[in-house]
Amino acid sequence: MKFAAVIAVVLTVTALTAGDSPRELHAWPGKTPKLDGIISQGEYADATAFDNTGWTPTFSPTTNPKDLSLKGYVKHDGRRLYFAFDVTDDVLYGIDTPRWLPNENPKAHELSRAGFPWFGDEMEVLINATNKWEGNQDSVGDGTSWQMVCNLTKSRKGGVGIGGLLEGEPRRSDSAWNTYQKWILSGAQEAVAKKKPGGHGYIIEWAVNFDPCLEVEPGKFYSPAMGDRRMGLNIALGDLDGKEVGEGNFGNFHHEDWFAGGPKTRTNLRDFGTLVMHAKR
Repeated sequence: MKFAAVIAVVLTVTALTAGDSPRELHAWPGKTPKLDGIISQGEYADATAFDNTGWTPTFSPTTNPKDLSLKGYVKHDGRRLYFAFDVTDDVLYGIDTPRWLPNENPKAHELSRAGFPWFGDEMEVLINATNKWEGNQDSVGDGTSWQMVCNLTKSRKGGVGIGGLLEGEPRRSDSAWNTYQKWILSGAQEAVAKKKPGGHGYIIEWAVNFDPCLEVEPGKFYSPAMGDRRMGLNIALGDLDGKEVGEGNFGNFHHEDWFAGGPKTRTNLRDFGTLVMHAKR
């Protein structure tokens, strides 16, 4: 009886959390924003606001908010999930610097599986819609769990030089690559990335269709009719400056800060934080 009780408690805890991290964001219903790379007055007043305070650094720790900092927003409109990212960044890669390449991959800017979609100033969103995982499993690359990239200076639709969405991980998987590309080209996920008028940062607005991108059960996609729902969530903020600034880091990255997880386990589904999808305000 004691053993059975322990198992029941463990299962209950697993059901209540979408990852081992205690970090949590709440997506409440709100007005549909305009995806134009501009955060207009009051546009995200009905969203949950957050910043990158206490995020996990993968490379050099971020210590100066003028160097890199984030004000983010999340909400939904009953059909799509929305993120807005207002990034302060003192040096924009490929805009304020040459488009230098990492020693690890001279094909980093190819819009192919050989490229590094996350190489540049960028945001990544990772969602585990099922709130389930096995061991150290990473994202599958479909509606159940995925990792997508929005880069400031390259995109699937615009090519190198135009910011927007790119296929994320696992790029080694044909199925994931094809799914991500289909989502981008069909508009199942949309994002606009735009440099701030005065420089020193950029805005990303990102929309995710519930169907086909939030598959909570096989063939079943999130809707407010399901009530409140907890999903796994991670977010990455990536920053390149001059090549010399990131010396000693992989790809000469300057910063890469993560909402949840450890420096080497942040893509494991079990290391995600939680996104609570609320049916009603």
